[in-house]
Amino acid sequence: MSRPELPGWRWGPFTFRLPFYHTRLYWPELFQGLFIAAATGLSLVPLMIMFFGLTFEEAVAASMIHSILISTALIVFGEPYAPGWLTPALPLALAFAIGAGGDPVLRLQAMMALSLDFALLLLLLGITGLGKKFVIWLPDTLKAGIILGAALAALKRVFIDDAERFLLQQPIATTLACAVCLIFAFSLPMQRLKEKYRWVARIAALGLLPGFLIAAIVGPMVGEVSYDIQWGFMVPPVADMWAKMSPFAIGFPSLNLMIQALPLAIITYVILFGDLVTGNEVIREGLKERNDEHIDINPTRSHFALAIRNALMGISAPFFPTQGPMWTGVHVIIIQRWKQGKQTMDSLHSGLISYYGMGIPILFFTLPLVTGLQPLLGIALSLTLVLTGFACAYIAMAIPKSNASRGAVLMIGAGLAFFEPWVGLLFGVLTTLLLVGWDRSAEPILEEHDDRVPEPASTPVVAKLEAES
Repeated sequence: MSRPELPGWRWGPFTFRLPFYHTRLYWPELFQGLFIAAATGLSLVPLMIMFFGLTFEEAVAASMIHSILISTALIVFGEPYAPGWLTPALPLALAFAIGAGGDPVLRLQAMMALSLDFALLLLLLGITGLGKKFVIWLPDTLKAGIILGAALAALKRVFIDDAERFLLQQPIATTLACAVCLIFAFSLPMQRLKEKYRWVARIAALGLLPGFLIAAIVGPMVGEVSYDIQWGFMVPPVADMWAKMSPFAIGFPSLNLMIQALPLAIITYVILFGDLVTGNEVIREGLKERNDEHIDINPTRSHFALAIRNALMGISAPFFPTQGPMWTGVHVIIIQRWKQGKQTMDSLHSGLISYYGMGIPILFFTLPLVTGLQPLLGIALSLTLVLTGFACAYIAMAIPKSNASRGAVLMIGAGLAFFEPWVGLLFGVLTTLLLVGWDRSAEPILEEHDDRVPEPASTPVVAKLEAES
């Protein structure tokens, strides 16, 4: 039986959904987007100031452009994922850009080269259909290993690689924020409390916001956060930012730099590939509860949308890799609310657009919010990485069906997290073939424009994000 998809204005393979007209407003997602998503986006501001020669105001303007482009994934292109950065590729991109030379112009041109190479690669894979085939034909063990690798890489970034810069500078506030969010999102005892007490369920519905607010309150008490809030409105200096960042102002990268950036663009696609796999699996699991709504999973459309977003970012405010397909932690949080039924969230698209399209743009013009969030940027980044790591691990560990597959998944995840991406991927393929075989499911993701509801017996149970719900 055909299920309805939330209507919108179709253009080519995409669907434009206008906020308030096609989608409903959900306040929990709005408040989360206003604070959490914007604070995470602003966490790149110190890097843009330190390494790329921007002022604070110009860096905020660049972050605004990044956030608007991220929101287009939902509003303009009709994607069913909560979009975000390709976070594991960020340290690689920074190292590449900084290594291009001490001149901020050269570093920005390196970011342009990465962005434009990545856009061309995505366009090629979308046109040929190879990207769709990669996603569909991935064996389950390798799929789970990629997801677990993302989990280990995210946790490694918080607790090892950047621990001195983030976690160790604000240990109490960061720990509280992560603990509260994990408990409200995933704890089985908390799930029983949510079913028993309505006020607990209302707090839990706010997702990441309670943990972030606790960190904002406790941080000053323990001397880890100091606010310097300024009042008024700020118009982000987009023209000044453009003059310092756009290739139309500072010049396009050389052909040699474009060639140098290509291997890293290919490596980043491996990371993107894992995000698409994770996003599809989370949606499939949600569809078992929400058989009243059709969600169009379309890998080819995703490749085109990502190509356009990265190309626009590369010619306006290049900072690779801010235009990825999915923010896992937010994706899981919104899917969990959507799974509770139509009375909680009428459509997944409404929840997603409430979080991004209605929340993020407001912040960048409000000086008290921008300056108030400034000392919390490290906490926001650590929070999203920890939640991403937990969610990816939760999903990956539910996929394998045999002991050999479970052991292989752990080995693949460790290889992808600790080795060079190409070495880790090759290791993962060989481990899968030698220990498990090509254990592809009969129907690993929904086909494009397929109205069927996936039957539980036809695919592996990917995750029980709320086992007691």
